[in-house]
Parts: sequence; C-alpha cells; structure tokens
Amino acid sequence: MPGSLWSRIAELPLQVDSYHLVGLELATNSGFVRQTTEVCLVGADHQGRGEDVVWAGPLQDAFQARGAHLPLAGTYTLAEFSAHLGSLDLAPDPMPDAAWLGYRRWAFESAALDLALRQSGLGIQRAAVKTIAPLHFGVSLGLNHFDQIKERLAIHPAMRFKLDATPDWTPDLCAQLSALGTVDVVDFKGAYAGTAVDVAADLELYQRVLDVMPGVLVEDPHDDPGIIALLQERGSRIAWDAPIHSMADVDAMPLPADALNIKPSRFGTLELLSAAYEACEQRGLPTYGGGQFELGVGRRQIQLLAALFHPRGSNDVASRGYHSLASTEPRPASPMLIAPMEAGFDFEG
Repeated sequence: MPGSLWSRIAELPLQVDSYHLVGLELATNSGFVRQTTEVCLVGADHQGRGEDVVWAGPLQDAFQARGAHLPLAGTYTLAEFSAHLGSLDLAPDPMPDAAWLGYRRWAFESAALDLALRQSGLGIQRAAVKTIAPLHFGVSLGLNHFDQIKERLAIHPAMRFKLDATPDWTPDLCAQLSALGTVDVVDFKGAYAGTAVDVAADLELYQRVLDVMPGVLVEDPHDDPGIIALLQERGSRIAWDAPIHSMADVDAMPLPADALNIKPSRFGTLELLSAAYEACEQRGLPTYGGGQFELGVGRRQIQLLAALFHPRGSNDVASRGYHSLASTEPRPASPMLIAPMEAGFDFEG
C-alpha cells in the first residue's frame, strides 16, 4: 500500500545463513507455566529475533525439539522471504486453533525484519519514517479481587487498566472500579470458544458494568442478540481483538468497531499488519496495542510498534513485572520512554 510500513521495508535485502531456537518459560502465581520460543535468524554476522507465542506447552516443546529443519538459508528481499515462508509448513504439529499458525509465522517474520534492519544499519523508526513517542500503557488483569488493582496503583498511582469481566463481578466491585476512574477497557471474552478463558454470554454482567462505567471500551462482546441490543441501546463503544487477523475481519464483525486492539502476532505477516495500521489511519479508527504474554523479544517489539503507531492508546503492553508482583523485574511508569536500537527491531529494556 502506498506510504505503508510494508512499502518501505518490503525491498530490504536479507541474507539468512542459519537459524536456531531458544525456549523460554515463566511459572505464574496461578501455577500456569507460560512457554514461548524465540526464533533467531543468523546472517552476515548479525542475528535477528522474533517470538512464537503459540498457547500450548507441548507444541512449543515439539517446535524446539524439531530444531532448525526448515530450508531458510539464502539471499532475499524481505518480501521474497515472506513469500518463501508462505510456501513452507511452519507448524507440522496439528494446531487446535488456525490462528496459531499466524503466531508461528509472525515469529519468523519479525525475526526477519530485525535481521534485515540490522544488516542494513537501520532502526525500525527510520524504516517506518515515524517518530517514537512516549508509550502510554495499561495493565491487563483477570480480576479476582479488588486488591489486585490497589497493589498496582501503589506502584504507580496513575496506572490504567484493561480488565477481563467475569460473571462473579458483583455490583459492589463494579462500583469500586468505576470510582477509581482508571479502567479504560473491559474485555468480555465473547469471541473465544473452547479455550481456558471462555466466558459465557451474561446479559446481567453487561448491565452491571455499563450501569456504572458507561464510557468504557467494551472489547469482544458476545454476539447474543440481547447483548447486542443492549450495547446498541446504550451507545456503547465497541473494540475488537481476538477475531481480528485482517481488516476484512473488522468489516465482518456484528457491531462496527469504535477502536481496534492490534496484536501483531494475530496478523501473522508484516504485510497484513502494515495494511491494518494504514487502513485504521485512513478510516480514523483508533487503535491500541495488545500482547500475548510474550516472555522475550516479542514483548519489546510490540511495545516498539505501539510507540510508533498508537503511543497514546490504551495499550495492553505493560512490562512483565506488572503481572507477577513477586517478580524483581522492572516496572516502568506510563508513559514509558523507549530508546530503540540504532539498527534492528528491538530496544534495550
């Protein structure tokens, strides 16, 4: 697309000599062990990295055990390498969700961008011809108790939140959240099916939330006719996230979008992601960034993209330290200053 990020990076030269995989994992307070895999492309004495965020430990184990079996070595443009990836079976193990194929693809595409930029001596901000701005972000929580909010506000009193609503939210809890005035987005998880985070359609839950937080962004509402009618009656602001893998998906939603949560890994390719950024800008559709519990370079990459394309949005890209308060990892305040590397798709963080 004319003027898009893709039009500026597609012809970057890329040399790939080899690649390897690095497994990452983090045990959470709930007992869940998050596993991801960094894809490390090597070429011309440089290394570029991306992160596979597929949500299944056994699939990550299988990916790592298979090792560097793909025929990736060669000289390409970034567009040619992307087309080559499209011709390969990146995920020979059966994926329970077709979207996860895009997550695997994004790991290789983002690693290729990082490597191509390093080989050309370019930083992502120069390649995008955009200025990095201070990054406003919020903390995303599946809220079980109000103290989870207070603990994070004790760290940074101006922190904003994106919360996952559940049927056990009482009117008192909703009123407490409203009184704080710090909740930007409530995610109803209406677009998920057959996952651990599914939430059944509950009209009364929507009413409880909207009664006290009428201006909140309602993310991924259920397609239940009663709920859709309520949202239309209230004039609620709608945001879409989980079902969005291209702009065609945005136009197919049951309610028009007032905002879009852009998770780069959901788009799979740099070209589709770039098209979404440009289309949203042309439409005047507000965007904000989201993550998928990245453990490595992927977290910094989504923070960089948010700082480039929607720095003042309700970006769900907080640093890892906010999700486990027992962690000793840094917890920068929002807005966060980002100093991207002079060459590559990363920053020191």
